[in-house]
Amino acid sequence: MEKEMRRVGQKMSLYMGVTLSFILSLVGTLSSGHFTVPGWLISFVCSTIIALIIGFVVPMGKISRDLTEKLNLDPESVPAKLLKALVSDLIYTPLITLAMVYMAYRQASAHGAPVNFWGMFLPSLLLSLVVAYFCIYFIEPIFLKKVMRDMNRK
Repeated sequence: MEKEMRRVGQKMSLYMGVTLSFILSLVGTLSSGHFTVPGWLISFVCSTIIALIIGFVVPMGKISRDLTEKLNLDPESVPAKLLKALVSDLIYTPLITLAMVYMAYRQASAHGAPVNFWGMFLPSLLLSLVVAYFCIYFIEPIFLKKVMRDMNRK
């Protein structure tokens, strides 16, 4: 049973990591005002690597379950699902956003652009936190159903 739950967690980390990376890299490059396909692809690949590392190192399911239990929330309730999305958002999004903005900052300053790191990072972080929260809240249950259905077929 524990081995199966670990596999569910790994698949969820993979699906959510790739999905969040796709969406956040797209939002980030579009909101920068300098969208290019190569820039987006580089951002997507880098953020996917970061998200997968986070997903396989941080036991997201256990953290969410423990917190839900501690607050005496029914795991299937809307408050529990909102909390779970918030936990995932606060773990993944700041790290991915920091790395992506740092890369963009280095690139822009290397080309002589007068950019301010914090002026780039803070608005990007705020936008990313909001976008990722809604993505996690709505997409994670879909992936979880798929993973559980696939696990039950075996």
